[in-house]
Amino acid sequence: MALDSVAAFHAAPRPESVDEISALTGQNLRRLRTRRGYSLDRLAKISGVSRAMLGQIETGKSSPTISILWKIAAALDVPCGSLIAQPHDASLQVLTHAKAKVLSASEGKFQTRALFPYESERKVEFYELRIAPYHTELAEAHHHGTIENLVVSRGTVEIVAGRHPAQILGEGDAAIFDADVAHSYRNMTSSEAVLYLVTTYVEEVRG
Repeated sequence: MALDSVAAFHAAPRPESVDEISALTGQNLRRLRTRRGYSLDRLAKISGVSRAMLGQIETGKSSPTISILWKIAAALDVPCGSLIAQPHDASLQVLTHAKAKVLSASEGKFQTRALFPYESERKVEFYELRIAPYHTELAEAHHHGTIENLVVSRGTVEIVAGRHPAQILGEGDAAIFDADVAHSYRNMTSSEAVLYLVTTYVEEVRG
């Protein structure tokens, strides 16, 4: 674990009681895991923490030790403090474009910008996607039950999900599909395509 992760752990605002810590840790773990697209089984394999233990932590039935927190944080590639950090108390948050965190893939040909704050638990996430001309971005299957709903703001895009026939969407067209299968987005034009994507996680946590 990097030194900045250790610092983040000690600096993160933390609740006072053991019950509060357990509940908040469970909420944060589920949020961070689903954001990664990991199932409980996959996270267990990567972290070395059993699926049963992960399920108990997510439901607030178990308070993890520091060593277990380190393992989970390392597997999720997040600071350990993010697992126990309290959400910001704000009824209105402005996410300015200038401070947006843009994630790039395929040498910058595919970019995603989160249009939501990461600090609170959520089952729905909202993204802006930008795809370079003629680029095809392949996406692995997300965890069971994940649904994607997208709309094309600019350009023409081909969507393929699992074994379904390819669908071509023009500006203003929308599609919704099960994203727990491999899927892809292909920009069919000579200019950048822009999409807006809502991802919904519906997996139930089972102990």
